[in-house]
Amino acid sequence: MKHFRILYHMVRADFLERVRRYSFLLSLFFSIYLGYEVYIGRIRLQLGDYSGVNNSAWLGSVITLLASTLLTLIGFYIVKNTIQRDRETRVGQILATTPMSKSFYTLSKAVSNFAVLAAMVLILLLAAIGIQLIRGDGHIQLFALSAPVLAFALCAVAVTGALAVLFESVPGLSGGFGNVVYFFLWILLISMSAAAMVNGQSMTIFHRFLDFTGLVSVMGQMEARLHAIDPLYKGGSSFGIGDLNSTKKVFLWTGLQWNGIILLSRAMWLGIAGVIALFASIFFDRFDPSRARTRFSRREKLPAQSKLQKQAAANVRPSILSRVFAVRPNIRLKNSFLVLVLAELRLQIRGRSWWWYVGAAGLFFACLFSPISGARSGVILAAWIWPILLWSEMGTREARFSTTSLIYSARNAFPGQLLAAWVAGFLIAMLTGGGLGLRLLTAGDFSGLGAWLSAALFIPSLALALGVCTGGRKAFEAIYVAWWYIGPLHHVPGIDYMATTPASSSPLGYTIISIFLLATAFAWRRTRLAYA
Repeated sequence: MKHFRILYHMVRADFLERVRRYSFLLSLFFSIYLGYEVYIGRIRLQLGDYSGVNNSAWLGSVITLLASTLLTLIGFYIVKNTIQRDRETRVGQILATTPMSKSFYTLSKAVSNFAVLAAMVLILLLAAIGIQLIRGDGHIQLFALSAPVLAFALCAVAVTGALAVLFESVPGLSGGFGNVVYFFLWILLISMSAAAMVNGQSMTIFHRFLDFTGLVSVMGQMEARLHAIDPLYKGGSSFGIGDLNSTKKVFLWTGLQWNGIILLSRAMWLGIAGVIALFASIFFDRFDPSRARTRFSRREKLPAQSKLQKQAAANVRPSILSRVFAVRPNIRLKNSFLVLVLAELRLQIRGRSWWWYVGAAGLFFACLFSPISGARSGVILAAWIWPILLWSEMGTREARFSTTSLIYSARNAFPGQLLAAWVAGFLIAMLTGGGLGLRLLTAGDFSGLGAWLSAALFIPSLALALGVCTGGRKAFEAIYVAWWYIGPLHHVPGIDYMATTPASSSPLGYTIISIFLLATAFAWRRTRLAYA
């Protein structure tokens, strides 16, 4: 009983600390916005030509799928900061002096993450009640509305909260690389459910236990119900955002048929969340700086003093490209802005391993020597996802390294430093994707070259705006990867900012968006300077 009381107070304290932040308020507004999108019909569920009557069972199913798919993606980036916050506030050092075990700490953080995400799910549930009162039949059946949300969505966000703790505990996944990895892990989890959606009648028990989001159980039973109503229904269902195919028919969905397999599968995913939280304790360092990972070399053993000197020299040794762009004291550059650009570029590329440069060079030459169609629709996707961790640092270094007061008080810091950071990010886009630009130029494809140039302008503009406004890297890493996956990878017109095909190209629109993002970044920084 004592352990449960300690767990309760830890979760309660962490939750109350989060709800006092503006980020929590924004996340609640985001949940309300999702409910509004369901209300106006932009987020909807349909089965062929059919959609459901807006009763409690149908709206509960829609909210369930929305929460268990979208919130498991966005929610990860919202809650993936709980351990880092304890490091920054030095609360972790105090907790490390207590008898609390590592497994108890990671479990409490996973439960705290779950509480935050559960609050967003409950907001969506309240939104569903409001939608039914306004646009539905007005007769609310609380069990039919809330049962699928509580059974599927809460289990899904519990796994998400536990994964956030695991990623924060593993050294290689605690930073920007982990943010990118989680997106593809989320795609894998969603794909497992989507791949199991073959037909409501032919799903096996194994498929139901792979059902992370609830797609198999909810949409599978819907398809089976619709087959019984309309034998001409050919199957197929879709759940998404935007303008789907117009539905001409409606059917009455009375709700899920609950059985032991569904309940056992939900219990299994809750157990998986607990196992992940406990597994994270293996990698958790208990805020001990001596457990930081170090690299061991196979060189001959040297005397202690000489070895320490060489290790210190290796730690301050700049990377290959940072030495190239270094501004040496004996070189006088009349253009101080050029010096600033070179300094920003050096900061962005500093500390990268040699294999990063090899990969960037390989992608450049792959764009240069591949067929134009293949480079434009394939290779450039890899070339402009490769430097994502460089772009995500734009506009955030001042907050991360506590140099805000130094930079803000410098002479001509605004707008020169911010503009130099954007130019450095633009040069990185030009260098990594420059092979395609040269191909388009030599081929005389000036429309394609214009689209390529608009993408090179848009990427650093988005990174700078999000970095300056949020002060962190996660917003850009999450939004950019999702945008890259939905738009360019699938050649979707309107959101394909890379213009991977001529049909999906919209260079003028993204040039205007880039100007707007730059203006937003400069306005936000100017406001910060006014109150600094």
